Amino acid sequence: AASKLEVSMPAVVEVESGGTARIECNFHIPGNGSYAYIEWFYVSAGLRENRVGLCRITGGEILEENADYKGRLSVGEDKALSISRVTMQDTRTFVCQVGAGSHGVGENRTELHVYSELPSPLGVTPCLRLSLPPQIAQCISKNSFPPPNITWHKNGEQLKPEEKVVKIPATLTRESSGLYTVSSTLLAHVTREDRNSVYHCTVHYWLRGEKRAVESRRVNVTVFYPAEHVKLQVMPSSALVKEGDDVKLVCEADGNPAPVFSFYKRELEDSWQDLSSLADTNSGVLNLHDVNKNSSGLYRCQTLDLDDMKQLEKDVELVVNYIEGVRVKMEPSSPLQEGDSVTLSCDAHSPVALNYQWRDEKGKKVAEGSQLFLRNLTFETSSNFSCKVIAPSVPGLEQSKQVAVAVQGKPRIVAISSPMYVRQDEVVNLTCKAIAFPRPSVQWNINGTAHEYVENQHVGSNLTVRVNHDLLRAGAMCRVSNTLGVSEKHIQLLDQQSTESKGVIIVAIIVCILVVAVLGSVIYFLHKKGKISCGRAGKQDITKPEARKDKNVVEVKSDKLSEEAGLLQGANGEKRPAADQVGHGVMRC
Repeated sequence: AASKLEVSMPAVVEVESGGTARIECNFHIPGNGSYAYIEWFYVSAGLRENRVGLCRITGGEILEENADYKGRLSVGEDKALSISRVTMQDTRTFVCQVGAGSHGVGENRTELHVYSELPSPLGVTPCLRLSLPPQIAQCISKNSFPPPNITWHKNGEQLKPEEKVVKIPATLTRESSGLYTVSSTLLAHVTREDRNSVYHCTVHYWLRGEKRAVESRRVNVTVFYPAEHVKLQVMPSSALVKEGDDVKLVCEADGNPAPVFSFYKRELEDSWQDLSSLADTNSGVLNLHDVNKNSSGLYRCQTLDLDDMKQLEKDVELVVNYIEGVRVKMEPSSPLQEGDSVTLSCDAHSPVALNYQWRDEKGKKVAEGSQLFLRNLTFETSSNFSCKVIAPSVPGLEQSKQVAVAVQGKPRIVAISSPMYVRQDEVVNLTCKAIAFPRPSVQWNINGTAHEYVENQHVGSNLTVRVNHDLLRAGAMCRVSNTLGVSEKHIQLLDQQSTESKGVIIVAIIVCILVVAVLGSVIYFLHKKGKISCGRAGKQDITKPEARKDKNVVEVKSDKLSEEAGLLQGANGEKRPAADQVGHGVMRC
């Protein structure tokens, strides 16, 4: 056990501005004695320690109270002193003194630290020139307590003061509120490589006995420097430019600010045409619209730095790809007849390699290569062919040339409506279709209403007529002609009613033949079974009544023969002798 009075207190108590500070005062009296009083002081700033009384506690009551702290002090059951609504002025040392009669007097002290809200670093980025004092940025932390420390960083690495390279002056200001404002400025030499560098400051401060830090936003400085290199390029790529394209010549320099750009094109005898009026001299872009082969040539971009009047220049060659002079040659060139052959040859000029395709008038590809061979020509093969010239190395560069292959000759009738089955007084349409070149005309040898039309290179004519006796007898004639000849064809008209009568007779004859065939099959079957036998003569008149009783005779009635004879006469159109007719009724075995 302690032999004397002991007082223990925390060395430091931290509290946020506006909060309540609680300062404990623990003591031990030998023999579990009681205290006589507890008195609180604070130490005022000065060369000598000057104690200012706050309050005196006897029996748990505050007997005295400092006017500056009136209404803000209280003492708990554990004799701890609480100070409410603390301010920065409360940052001082507090003393607790305990009196215990015969055990003497003991005391101890605590430092009260009051802190504000978190520091708020602010970054400012001025514009720089290499020739001017290089102030990079300024960092300010306001309303802090205790005063923080500020460090600077470039691309994440901390900067330290270095003579003639890096300077970091700082100022500390104590506000009337007791809070501190810290300002730190970064001065450093920069080069053109620093145009992409980023800077930030870090504010370091203490809070509740721990060291903490907060970073500012990243800033980038604007560095001015003259151009050292210039680049001129064609967009799109020069190898892909074709006639009709819109082209941009883009000039770029590595200076800041960008210099003034001028554009030129080389003419004959090494003279240069000024194109600056067509360009945006601030952005360095020259626009060329709807270029052609005359747009090809050497272009120059020239830059001028207004600070040091230094000039730089760069050249680029513009090549405009084109196809010209597409022509198609036909051999032989004389008029073509049916059965002839022809060769079509295609040619063109271009600075790049070319491919050739042949297409018909419907756009279908029929061949590849510079030549197209057509053999055994007919009117049907007459058509418009086109030669399509393509530059495979330049997408979209192509041209076409069309040629007509016309096969000449007299007309050829390809279709007529013959024979045609009609009825008397019926209105019918007669059709005649032909093909030829030059285009033919169609005439009819009879009167009617004609309608001429063209269909797939064919010339056709429809004639509307009423059927009469003369038309049935003579038919109609279609006559097709052009300057090279005439073709004719006859259209036969058949009476549909007569045709139906003849059809009935033919059907009757076929039926009779089938009946006789069946009857013959039955007799043959009976003979094989032994039911019918024949004489040695191999011939028997089936009409004789004097047949032997042991012979089987097939008899056909005379009226049946008459019917058959009539049928035969109707079918063949002539009469036969009765004996012939009977002879056909004899069966041989």
